[in-house]
Parts: sequence; structure tokens; C-alpha cells
Amino acid sequence: QVQVVESGGGLVQPGGSLRLSCASSGRTFGLMAWFRQAPGKEREFVARHLWSDSNSYYADSVKGRFTISRDNAKNTVYLQMNSLKPEDTAVYYCGINNRGYYTGDGSDRRQYDYWGQGTQVTVSS
Repeated sequence: QVQVVESGGGLVQPGGSLRLSCASSGRTFGLMAWFRQAPGKEREFVARHLWSDSNSYYADSVKGRFTISRDNAKNTVYLQMNSLKPEDTAVYYCGINNRGYYTGDGSDRRQYDYWGQGTQVTVSS
């Protein structure tokens, strides 16, 4: 069974920064992503990283502010979040695709097989 553990969340003021980490057990997975879920809303795509060519893709709402990266030696993916806004407040989840393939741009959460427990990010003054 693959274990996925997120960390790095917390309370930050608007305009501040946080870096989230997602560590996975076992082998290196080709496609890893971050999603988030605010109270009363569905889980939404934030960013994904493809190992084979280091290709990244972002939701429009975070483009230019967030950066996804990966350390394959540690089986860890990161999400650097800058210029945070109150609307970024949510529980952030790491998703892992274990199928070796995906369709579209990789933003559909149904293509991810393993999830962590989530880490809370609160942006407030």
C-alpha cells in the first residue's frame, strides 16, 4: 500500500508564502499533483508534475504564484506558494497517479489513485 503524507500547511497573512511537501512511499510515480478543497466546495486541481519530462501544469487561479517541483531521490513533490490570497484557504491534498498513463492535462482528480490526509492552509490577517 502506498503511503502519502503532506506537510507544511499553516496560517499565513495575505501576501505571504508557504511550501508544502508530499512524501510518498515506494517507487517513483510518473504523475503527482496538488489539489485543494475549501469548505462547502469540491476538490479542485491546483498543479501537477510529470516526471518523464519535468512538465508542469497549473490552474489559472495559481499560475505565476505557485510552483510545483519534485525531488525524485526522496519521492517527494513540493508546492511553493507565494503571494497567497484569502481565497487560497483550503485543505491541500497530494494525489498520485499509479497507472502509468493519463488523459487530457492531468487535472481530473479521477485519474489519481492515492491521496494523502491533507494539510490545512489558512490565509488571513
